[in-house]
Amino acid sequence: MDPSLRPFFEARGIVVLGASTQQDKLGFGVARNLVQSRYPGKIHFVNPKGGNLFGRMIYTDLSEVPDPLDLAVIVVPAPAVPETLRQCGERGIRAAIIISGGFRETGPAGAALEEKCVQIARQYQMRFVGPNCVGLIDTNFPLDTTFLQTPTPPPGDVALLSHSGAICAALIDWSRGQGFSFSRLISLGNQADVNETDMLTPLAEDPKTRVIGLYLEHIGSGREFVRVASRIARHKPIVALKSGRFSAGQKAAASHTGALAGSDTAYQAAFEKAGVLRVANAEEMFDWSHALAWCPLPRGPRTAILTNAGGPGVIAADGVEQHGLQLAELSPHTVAVLTDLLPPAASKSNPVDMIASGGPKEYEACLRLLLADPQVDAVLVLSVPPPMYPASQVAERLIPIIQASEKPVLIAFTGGQLVDEAVEMFRKAHIPAYPFPERAASALACLARRAEFLNQPEASYAPLEDVDRETVRQLLADSPAGSWLDPEVCSRLMDAYRIPNAAVRLARAPEEAAALAAEMGFPVVLKVASPELPHKSDVGGVLLNLRTKEEVLAGYTQIVSKVKAAAPQAVIEGVYVQRMTPPGQEVIVGAVRDAQFGPLVMFGSGGVEVEGLRDVAFALAPLNQAEAEKLIRRTWAGKKLQGFRSIPPGDEAAVVDILVRLSHLAYDFQEIGEIEINPLRVLMPAEGAVALDVRARK
Repeated sequence: MDPSLRPFFEARGIVVLGASTQQDKLGFGVARNLVQSRYPGKIHFVNPKGGNLFGRMIYTDLSEVPDPLDLAVIVVPAPAVPETLRQCGERGIRAAIIISGGFRETGPAGAALEEKCVQIARQYQMRFVGPNCVGLIDTNFPLDTTFLQTPTPPPGDVALLSHSGAICAALIDWSRGQGFSFSRLISLGNQADVNETDMLTPLAEDPKTRVIGLYLEHIGSGREFVRVASRIARHKPIVALKSGRFSAGQKAAASHTGALAGSDTAYQAAFEKAGVLRVANAEEMFDWSHALAWCPLPRGPRTAILTNAGGPGVIAADGVEQHGLQLAELSPHTVAVLTDLLPPAASKSNPVDMIASGGPKEYEACLRLLLADPQVDAVLVLSVPPPMYPASQVAERLIPIIQASEKPVLIAFTGGQLVDEAVEMFRKAHIPAYPFPERAASALACLARRAEFLNQPEASYAPLEDVDRETVRQLLADSPAGSWLDPEVCSRLMDAYRIPNAAVRLARAPEEAAALAAEMGFPVVLKVASPELPHKSDVGGVLLNLRTKEEVLAGYTQIVSKVKAAAPQAVIEGVYVQRMTPPGQEVIVGAVRDAQFGPLVMFGSGGVEVEGLRDVAFALAPLNQAEAEKLIRRTWAGKKLQGFRSIPPGDEAAVVDILVRLSHLAYDFQEIGEIEINPLRVLMPAEGAVALDVRARK
């Protein structure tokens, strides 16, 4: 842990600046919670009015407070915060939580006030959380510096780091009825100083925290977040809820890659790179956190379902398939024993439906049998209220088996009052219990994803050694900023990073085009040369498979005529000549630079329909071979490369190599805003792939 952050979690003494005897003031709430949390260190209150609060004297000035003082909680009006922070610095306090609002969230004047706080903190080498935050809770230390309604949550094993104080308040209240609690809860507010990346390490090092939950509205330093989260996720699961998924995102650029890469795409790619498990909503965050904190990980995706009713079993089976798991094929021995154990009307295949007569004995025997089956990796146990037995008797039989199992078992008892006692028994035993099968299946899939991540070797990214970085550096230095690079320059970029491409040459007259074609060798392709026309085929600016000098002469004239008619305002510099490439599958690869996370690499179906099909996937650069292969397999274009019906396979290995090289090119040179190959012509296996149209922008 960064030593500067230790006072937030190991303070020997805390002072509340702005403590109040008025019960409707935040200063009263903070003081009350700190006292009632049974914080073991010294507690002091400061307010110029003086007085007494919770049996303690309220000092009128910070200078009167005795040592030790490691942490200040500031609850004074915003205009007074900078001076209060300065007094803390003079007093030797090196950590503060600024609860007060009225800063950047209110406009320019508040932003200036916030910046003043930052400058003062740096002057005195202080760290602070906030401003405009709820505070910090550590249920195990214990410590509660918030003003939220009591009681403080009981000790738990899930930490929550939140940009929103309101979300913290709501989730604490919601969790009280869900059978779990928090280890630490940190509201970050405006993050003027301490941010989410800073706090990840203290949460990871906390032995009481088994899962880290994040509610994020944005990330300040994207690459640093990915670096830190990648390290932590190997040892402790991180579950993230990112709000604003459907905002307009970043402004669409002129390339397909730029147009398709929104801000949420970048967050998704960053989370995948770091091994962070992304959830769709708050309910899912805690469904998954339950399972991650309390369950062993499955060895594979094969899932058995045990139920006392057919409907829930079918719903669970749908959920298993929906979330990428698979129904286990039960072994003949398991099926034979089930046949002897259950009545004739019961289903002995997966899902195993014991029917309504299934009681505690049947649940116990069947679960033992399924867990012993080597073809089963995990079990979902479902129940509607048993007609002949209390659900609590079923729970009583199942709990010891589940606690002793090395395979995960998740519970979905659907109902109300008739299953409440059983659900409470499961939760007290730290066994995840959900109200519906779909939620249990989703949580189990999360466990499988976690297991898959941990089974993969830790990613490494050695710089490419067979590339010519100096040439790229010179080419970019000679190109104006904010412009699309000349196609001949793009071709040289490809050559420098050893990406096969069909070289292009500019012809400014029909005769020059014919001469270049003869020099390259027929057949050739002609493409209009105009920086104002990024999508040439849309204006009739492309002609393919020209086989003679005469066809090239006529083609040059035809292209110029068509483009002038379709785009009369465009400046036409001439026509590019390019050698025709053998037929093959066409894909798109590209990279676009995200402001927070750096270059995003794209792969998908290429050609003119890329935006219509939207068969694309993104990953954060740089890529290694395994990541490039995974990116390809997320698309229909990638599946086609392996061959499909009448479509012959393509050279997937060549595409993987090109993706890796393109990702390193974009990562190595931050001057590159976008780069795109569309199409990349993929030839037969072992014959390679060729970039036919390359566009790049500084």
